[in-house]
Amino acid sequence: MIQSDGNVLFPVFIKLHQVQTLVVGGGNVGLEKVEALLKNDPNARITVIAPEIKSELVDLSNQAENIQLINRKVRGRDLRTADILILATDNYALHVRLKKKAEKLRLLTNVADTPDLCDFYLGSTVKKGDLKIGISTNGKSPTFAKRFRQILEEVLPENTQELLDQLKSIRDRLKGDFESKVQKLNEITSVLVEKNEDNETTVK
Repeated sequence: MIQSDGNVLFPVFIKLHQVQTLVVGGGNVGLEKVEALLKNDPNARITVIAPEIKSELVDLSNQAENIQLINRKVRGRDLRTADILILATDNYALHVRLKKKAEKLRLLTNVADTPDLCDFYLGSTVKKGDLKIGISTNGKSPTFAKRFRQILEEVLPENTQELLDQLKSIRDRLKGDFESKVQKLNEITSVLVEKNEDNETTVK
């Protein structure tokens, strides 16, 4: 196996309204995961299964028809209709059992606070209009990812969406092949980044 240094995770952006996410756990952790999913896509299709479900999750379900609550213990066959599995209980043995079931179904799984059982992590995200930036610490420090997210939110200008719309308009009007369009867009966007006298990069 080829050795690689640092974070080898491959970042992807999933259309949550086109897949079915199953969250097992209706407590504080389950609520946190559901809120994170909805923050990224208010139309995310989510099913929560748990014998006890927090009132906040009930409120979310009452406000959105794309959230389904099932008030009972999870069953192995529940995993068959899911595309993504998030395990968010305090029962490690249950997580291990469900992870093995998920592997047989080739179901990508995230297990709260248990990196070794995860196929993927739920990283922090920064959103300014259509711009979205994912932050990962390879599961080592969610707190650092959170703080870095706050820094980016402060640095990115409020008119980011306007800039993206203008760049799209320019791209749509450009003539020529793909390579020439990329070259032209690179020239246009180069003014967004400057080198100051100390050779440090500054974003306008």
